[in-house]
Order: sequence, then structure tokens, then C-alpha cells
Amino acid sequence: MTEPQWLPAWTAEEGERRVRALFARTFADDEGGVAVAAQPTGVWSAPGRVNLIGEHTDYNAGLCLPTALPHRTYVALRLRDDDLVRVASAQTDEPWELRLRDVVPGEVKGWGSYVAGVAWALQQAGHAVRGFEAVVDSCVPFGASLSSSAALECAFAVALDDLLGLGLADHDAGRVELVAACIRAENEIAGAATGGLDQAAALRSHPGHALLLDCRPELSALENATPIPFDLAAAGLALLVIDTRAPHQLVDGQYAARRASCEQAAELLGVPNLRAVTPEGLDAALATLAPHDADGVLRRRVRHVVTETARTAEFAALVRDGRVEEVGPLMNASHASLRDDYEVTVRETDLSVDASLAAGALGARMTGGGFGGSTIALVRTDEVPDVASGVQRAFDDAGLTAPAFLQAPPSAAAGRDA
Repeated sequence: MTEPQWLPAWTAEEGERRVRALFARTFADDEGGVAVAAQPTGVWSAPGRVNLIGEHTDYNAGLCLPTALPHRTYVALRLRDDDLVRVASAQTDEPWELRLRDVVPGEVKGWGSYVAGVAWALQQAGHAVRGFEAVVDSCVPFGASLSSSAALECAFAVALDDLLGLGLADHDAGRVELVAACIRAENEIAGAATGGLDQAAALRSHPGHALLLDCRPELSALENATPIPFDLAAAGLALLVIDTRAPHQLVDGQYAARRASCEQAAELLGVPNLRAVTPEGLDAALATLAPHDADGVLRRRVRHVVTETARTAEFAALVRDGRVEEVGPLMNASHASLRDDYEVTVRETDLSVDASLAAGALGARMTGGGFGGSTIALVRTDEVPDVASGVQRAFDDAGLTAPAFLQAPPSAAAGRDA
């Protein structure tokens, strides 16, 4: 059997060293014809995230429960005196540049759209933004449904906030503004119709806590996020993340199609969003949709959203009561709903969940937007190697690309490292 591949998080020192070295090579200054290593003004980072439960509920005004990963995206940056943005990444051979004046929704292409989009969104919010030079390196697995895009946006958000003297990252109300800017960057410039779960997790999480997000629009942004202590180690448990290596993409139309179905269902039901449909009123809502839903797609989508928000509320209540070892069945039910009603799982994620449970996990589910990406498993600490080996064996037997494994203690939000 292939040995499980583990992806450790970098230390802050390693992340800083990597981006400072890359910055020095990328933006070497010319002094009298001699190349001199360039120096950034500082280094900032932001985490990836796992969502414990509450999938595809954020844009339906529901509940979700993410935590920040210890795996982070690091940015080294210095401001310019003009509006040119120049960025490079250790993850790609394609440096990217564009003037801020040319950042227009629907017109910006490439990975740098996530970066320039943040600067554009801060400008749109009334802040004076200058151009900058920056490099990126990351240990957040790309394409693994662990929100590498939000980690990229949020690292740049805190960097620009710091160097432009905006002061938003100094308090939660300001971080709410940065969340909004990052959402606009992803939705309007990068073209991914995501909700705000990922950005909130990256900017508002606390070490040792999960973040219960209530996405009802009538709540103020300061009311919608509640940190919940999530000390797995004290309970003898660990959260195992399995990157199935099934490619995960949100901009191929599938995510947007799910979101459009939910909006159509809400309109047919005459409600502002699907949070207005309670578990007690679900059967009546499904009956109302039936005449307009010959293939049953709208009813399946609604059933997932309503039951998933209820599961998230129950999961959070169990965690608050110190009964985290009892949340496994909720995770399993969540995955079944995502597979059967929301139809966003794939062969690899289903196999990963089944193999995790067969190897002794207390609960397992797909995490993130779906159509590939990662799963999570709640595992007794001393059984982590056995569960990882069981998943690896299942992938070997199926002839699939080997997965990778991460451990995910709840970690810190975006901020300055040096």
C-alpha cells in the first residue's frame, strides 16, 4: 500500500522566509547596473478554512460553522507611488500585472484578478489605494476546496489595510469591512459567485474556536459571527482533512447553477430566502414547489438547505455543551444530503467519506463547495493513522490518484507576520 502523504502547515518563520526570498529575486532593484535584492515592507498571511458543517447555506441566509486552518497563504508586499499592480506567485510561472484604473468587473483575467479585485473593492468602498508589488507563497492546498482563493484575498486585504493605514484589521467591525471587500473581489472581479463563509473564516476566526455564522441579511455583520470553543484535543479527538485530489473549481458554472436554483425556489415560495422555510414548514414548501418542478431539482435543493441549517444549529449546540463526540451522525447526514439532494459530491469524496467511516471515524463529510476537493473526518486522536491508512488503501484499490492528509486544529485569522 502507498504510504499516506501528510501536508504539514508551515511555521510563520518558514512562510516569511519563503516570501522574502521570492520577493528579493522577483523585484531585484538596479543600483548603478548592479542587481540588489529587493525588500518588502512586511509579510502578512491568511488561513485556509474547513467548514465543519453548513454547506451551501451561506448564500441562503442559513447557518455555517467554519474553522481556520493552520495552513496559510503568505504575502510579501511593498507599495508603489503609482497605480500599477505587479504580483508573482511561487505556485505559478505566470507573473501578473495590471493598472488599478483598468480593473473593471468582467474584464480582468487570471489569478491576479483575486488580488487586484481586493484593491478595487477597497477603492469602491472609498479608500485611497495605491499600486503595489507583491509575491505569494502558500501551503494551503490549491483546488482542494479549502478556500485557497479566500486565503489569497484576505492576505492581501490585511496587507493593504496595514500599509495604507486604514486600521480596519484592528477591530472586528473593520474586519467585517475587509470581508465585504474580499467578497466583492471574488464575485465581481474574479467571477466566482460565492457567499461570504470563506472570507469570514479567514478574517474573523479565533484560535481554538469554530465560528458560527448566521447569514440572515437582517442581522448586522457584528451580530452574525459567534466564536464557539472547539477544543478537540481535550476531548481526545482530531479533525482529519483529506484532500482527495479530485480537482475543485467554482467558476465552471455548477456553483452558480445551484445558487440560481435556490433563488428561483425562494421566488416561487414567495420568501426572501430559504432561511424563511423552517424544518416544520418544509413539507408544505415542497408541496408548493411540486407543480413548478417536474424533475424535482428545486425540491431537492430546498430540502438540503433547510435540513443543513437545522443540522448546523444542532452541531453548534452539541459543541457548546461539550458533547463534540456526538456530532458524527450530523456530519454523515450532511454528506448524504450533499450527495443526494444538492448533488455536489464526486466519486472521490464519496469514497473518502465511506472509507473514513469504515476505518473508525466518528463522522465524515465533504467540505467546501463540492465538485471535488476535500472531506473531513472526526477521529479519535490515537486512530488518526489508522483512518488515514484506510482511506489511502481504498484509493489504491480503486486505482485513484493518492489523496493527501492534513490535521486541522482551529487556528488564527489573517494578520501581519513580520
